[in-house]
Amino acid sequence: MAAMGNRHTWVRAQRRPRRALFLSSPIGLGHARRDVAIAQELRALHPDLQIDWLAQHPVTRVLADAGEPVHPASALLANESAHIEDESADHDLHAFRAIRRMDEILVNNFMVFNDVVDETYYDLVIGDEAWDVDYFLHENPELKRFAFAWLTDFVGWLPMPSGGDAEAALTADYNAEMLEQRARYRRLRDRSIFVGNPDDIVDESFGPGLPGIREWTTAHFDFAGYITGFVPPTDEERARTRARLGYGPDDVLCVVTVGGSGVGRALLGRVMDAVPLARRLLPALRFLVVTGPRIDPASLPRRQGVRVRGFVPDLYRALAACDVAIVQGGLTTCMELAAARRPFLFVPLENHFEQNFHVRHRLENYGAGRGIPYSEASDPDALAAALVAEVSRDVSYRRVETDGAARAAAMLAELI
Repeated sequence: MAAMGNRHTWVRAQRRPRRALFLSSPIGLGHARRDVAIAQELRALHPDLQIDWLAQHPVTRVLADAGEPVHPASALLANESAHIEDESADHDLHAFRAIRRMDEILVNNFMVFNDVVDETYYDLVIGDEAWDVDYFLHENPELKRFAFAWLTDFVGWLPMPSGGDAEAALTADYNAEMLEQRARYRRLRDRSIFVGNPDDIVDESFGPGLPGIREWTTAHFDFAGYITGFVPPTDEERARTRARLGYGPDDVLCVVTVGGSGVGRALLGRVMDAVPLARRLLPALRFLVVTGPRIDPASLPRRQGVRVRGFVPDLYRALAACDVAIVQGGLTTCMELAAARRPFLFVPLENHFEQNFHVRHRLENYGAGRGIPYSEASDPDALAAALVAEVSRDVSYRRVETDGAARAAAMLAELI
């Protein structure tokens, strides 16, 4: 019996550490923030878990600040953010068409991924909107040799009205292909997690003759609730953040940010044009303009009452400390403001179906923010007036969950 016990002790000592590979979409820094929060919760459940990240800029910037290990093969990934920026003009990004023209990038990045999982065994692969991996694994299911979890905060390609009948037919075709893949290979995803709740899903159809998006998603996904990765600060914490940023209690602080890509450069320019007019209407206004990691702060004009910063690691703290904000229509930034119960204007990118349909629906569901079209934001007088009006608005948003990362991690922990 002693020999048997020693043998079992030796086997346990020789057991390899468990490993996970995390793939975080670079199209919007919000994926990185929530994925880091999930990873931290996952390690709390599995302290011996080693997590590698296959990621590209600007996600790698967030991971570096969080002390997360980036796989060396990440350097071989083709940059998706650069492609998205190339597809944009002014404040216009036709997201569906941009994705359709990414085939070469997606093939390259899937091949990099496949080499990585060939060289190293991973117990779990987590793909946060890693479209290439999800699509090509469904097309080549024999390549799956790990548990695979899929995360997303929207489901369903939707046509923009400007695209007419042709775009409606194309988006329906893309949706039908996805539905067919999932019907054929239900086993391929070991978990499908929606970052949100069933009523956050648009009440639309995938296309003619196809099921409703909310109905289908509710039947095929688990729901983590929204994932902010932080607990809304107290008034005392907000005051400390404002002081650290250099703003006093009498300053009316407006934070302006356009996400992690260079697509929002045009909106920053429009805000700068409106700053003098807004400060005439409300002299106490002060602006903190955050350009993000892909826009040079020096490229913006100087304005009195404006501080310009590049990448801010804990931007959610500044957003929570502001009196008002102007942002692009990205989900993460808008939901961070909703969680902090701050008034804000959001300006969706024109022809960006996710921001104009999926994100707008979710914000309406929370009663959060005021959406304005880019044409209004392009008029300095109109933007200044809208901003000053928003400062004084009382907010009564629906409360945003604070346990989403823990709920998602608990679902993932079952796969390890």
